[in-house]
Amino acid sequence: MKKIALFGILFSIFCIVNHMEAKDKMNALDIKERKIVAIAACTARGDMPSLKNALAAGLDAGLTVNEIKEVLTQLYAYCGFPRSLNALGSCMALLKEREAKGIRDVQGKLPGPLPAGKSIDFGTANQTTLCGAPVKGALFDFAPAIDEYLKAHLFGDIFGRDNLDWRTREIATIAALAAMPGVESQLNSHIAIGKHNGVTDAQIGEILAAVNGNEYGVPHISAFPVGQENTGYAKYFSGKSYLARLTKDDRLNVPVANVTFEPGCRNNWHSHTGGQMLIAVGGVGYYQERGKAARRLVPGDIVEIPPNTDHWHGAAPDSWFSHLAIECNPATNKNTWLEPVSDADYKAATSGR
Repeated sequence: MKKIALFGILFSIFCIVNHMEAKDKMNALDIKERKIVAIAACTARGDMPSLKNALAAGLDAGLTVNEIKEVLTQLYAYCGFPRSLNALGSCMALLKEREAKGIRDVQGKLPGPLPAGKSIDFGTANQTTLCGAPVKGALFDFAPAIDEYLKAHLFGDIFGRDNLDWRTREIATIAALAAMPGVESQLNSHIAIGKHNGVTDAQIGEILAAVNGNEYGVPHISAFPVGQENTGYAKYFSGKSYLARLTKDDRLNVPVANVTFEPGCRNNWHSHTGGQMLIAVGGVGYYQERGKAARRLVPGDIVEIPPNTDHWHGAAPDSWFSHLAIECNPATNKNTWLEPVSDADYKAATSGR
């Protein structure tokens, strides 16, 4: 009986482990999707040497020539004709090299005919299905031509091609946008579209981590390292932040750190007895002193914070944000942490009211 009971326990453990492994595999990108991520990111950055390696790895992993061409063609809508054309040229040259070596790459499926009717009509329908609702806004009222181009050309003529499914197209789009600075709003929009079309949170995290080269998947918005999740000060922040200490020699008496905030994240009201300096280096953020209007921050902006002045700083609602934090008078400087910035006060500060 003991042997039977032990066997039952071991069998149950085996089933649980297998279920967990199957779930992990289901949540992970497959090998071809990971290669598409690398190809899209290199294309968006204009990194031709790395792109050549990524293209070769993609072909070796089973991507067809037409799948790769479709990804590179689609990306012109997100990173421009020059980088799309350069990437296609690199792909063409690589295929010739491989052919000369006797490598026969699979051409794959060509796109079928576009749906019947006008591109603007089926493109609008595609966009609505992709996003889960009709897409409208003041920007499109201001520039109706761009709305027409998006609907008719991008979501009609490009997304109407059937040799690459929408989920795969969104994986490529998310990777490309994650590789480019200053497009956080578009990246967040396409993350939402990707999730609506079957890309899981785990897969999005994998894309961002692969593109940005850090375990947290934080977008690369500045030249400075992201560091580690700022767990030591998490209780003083609304949302997640990341901290990278840049200076190591205490004899210099100039502690400098790079602080990165996820969209909507801000620290509590607080003050420093010795003051502080901030230098914005990536994304869009805000700084506010108590009783004053908030100041919008973009890379290059400098904030001089007087001693004993209540203030807060953080990211815009729709953008990641990084700043260098420079501690002044470090030998005597002490922080006093106060109450969180309420959602209502944050909304008022960041909306200009």
